[in-house]
Amino acid sequence: MAGADAFQVEGVVSEVLPNGTYRVQLANGHRLLAFVAGRARLRFAGLAVGDRVRLQLTPYDLSQGRILIESKTI
Repeated sequence: MAGADAFQVEGVVSEVLPNGTYRVQLANGHRLLAFVAGRARLRFAGLAVGDRVRLQLTPYDLSQGRILIESKTI
């Protein structure tokens, strides 16, 4: 996913799923599956419904993304 083709979007966590995955809703209404990769899982242990996050997506698969950072809660 890391590459020149990847782009970033912001969304809101709408559902917390098992194994460090989250259902995130974007501003345009699109819902996708998001995950936290690598060591960043330690920082995102407390994500909850309503938290704003920045995601990294690839144009090849818009149904899932990687959570980069957490913004302020709504």
